[in-house]
Amino acid sequence: MVQAPIGRLRKYLTALVLVIASAVLAFLLAIPAVAPRARPQAEKLENVDDVISSEMAAQHIPGLALSVMRDGAVIKAQGYGRANVELDVPVKPETIFQTGSVGKQFAATAVMMLIEEGKLNLDDPISKYLPGTPAGWSAIRVRHLLSHTSGVPDYETDSLKKGQEAFINLRKDYTEDELLRKFETLPLEFAPGEKHSYSNTGYVLLGILIHKVTGKFYGDFLEERIFRPLGMSATRIINEADIIPNRAAGYRLVKGELKNQEWVSPSLNTTADGALYTNGLDMAKWDAALYTEKLLKRASLEQMWTPTRLNNGKTADYGFGWRVRTLNGHRIVEHGGAWQGFTTHISRYIDDKLTIVILTNLDSEHSDPTKIAHEVAATYIPAVAEKD
Repeated sequence: MVQAPIGRLRKYLTALVLVIASAVLAFLLAIPAVAPRARPQAEKLENVDDVISSEMAAQHIPGLALSVMRDGAVIKAQGYGRANVELDVPVKPETIFQTGSVGKQFAATAVMMLIEEGKLNLDDPISKYLPGTPAGWSAIRVRHLLSHTSGVPDYETDSLKKGQEAFINLRKDYTEDELLRKFETLPLEFAPGEKHSYSNTGYVLLGILIHKVTGKFYGDFLEERIFRPLGMSATRIINEADIIPNRAAGYRLVKGELKNQEWVSPSLNTTADGALYTNGLDMAKWDAALYTEKLLKRASLEQMWTPTRLNNGKTADYGFGWRVRTLNGHRIVEHGGAWQGFTTHISRYIDDKLTIVILTNLDSEHSDPTKIAHEVAATYIPAVAEKD
């Protein structure tokens, strides 16, 4: 007689357990539907990798390092391809590349430091610090060298060649004084401040000027005042004789075949127009510092990122060591570089607090890190997608 109630109780409890289990299962199955917030970031990273892989294949780039920073913090640092093709060494975030002209922003920063200290003035004639310059250079001011508006020709331009002989022989060593004397033979292409015309010569002159003012070689000044304080331990002047861990090899394409970079004399790998080693992690430290006043006052940084005003009142899209532009309402300061089988690019989207750094080990005739940096940026900020 007592078994019937017990049996009904068991059936009730079994049914209750099934109901609870079904409810728990339904809840667990519903979780992905209410938690898709993590997906966009994952998909974004996949898209970035797709951009890099696609462009490396199209441009035949052996190796590439990418750094992406948001508000001064690294959100993606990754290597792709090979740092050294012969030894089959993969690129990693620590891999060291040459900067090319991305190094100009460090030279410009050094000059602005000296200006803040009262040792230089933007409107000082360069002849004040470089005695013996020709009378035709008397109107050149420090600001003209920084903004590529001096009129001094670029020493790499083909127009300065005599037959097949370059104005500066990249396989010959020169002292700073020898370079200065050689540059002083160049007539100006236009009156200082009249136009903007990119000139590596101007930044070599700035490096010599820094040495004259401080008594220190330009590279030593950068190490003491910028690299060491920021912990940029991988960034330094190029020296191919030194043993440098994680150094990538530079390459060029010749009739579709990969070749090693061409040799450049040691002295011409020490000039202020961009002869530096760095890696993506150090560039992230540099980017983070630019949000602070560790190196320069905010007013000085803003001056470096302001378009240069020419004599006629028009502006050029270049500040001091940085190209400056606005795209769809987004302010961008950026610069590219190319040297000895390497190309580089840094883009800082100022208001979005996003920075993209691309380092490659292929010559500038065949690689376009600027295009890659812009495509990567567009995966984070669709509004800055560049039109073809």
